[in-house]
Amino acid sequence: MDVLYFAWVRERIGLPKETVTTEAETVADLVTELRAREDRYDLAFSDLAALRVAVDQELSDFDASIKGAREVAFFPPMTGG
Repeated sequence: MDVLYFAWVRERIGLPKETVTTEAETVADLVTELRAREDRYDLAFSDLAALRVAVDQELSDFDASIKGAREVAFFPPMTGG
């Protein structure tokens, strides 16, 4: 699946996008796998309250299933203006 990173998440990880192979069943499981990779991932996902997630371009929660998903995107909360 493709994992996309936006704004400061992208800056901390150093990539805008990557393709990952995972056995994760939920977004939270995926985050756990990513955090275990390297310190930069651990730092980027250290405060999940500061992140939002979309699964296949639909806003989701961290307990959402990713089985069969093609894309998971992480980004900071959006503000209106």
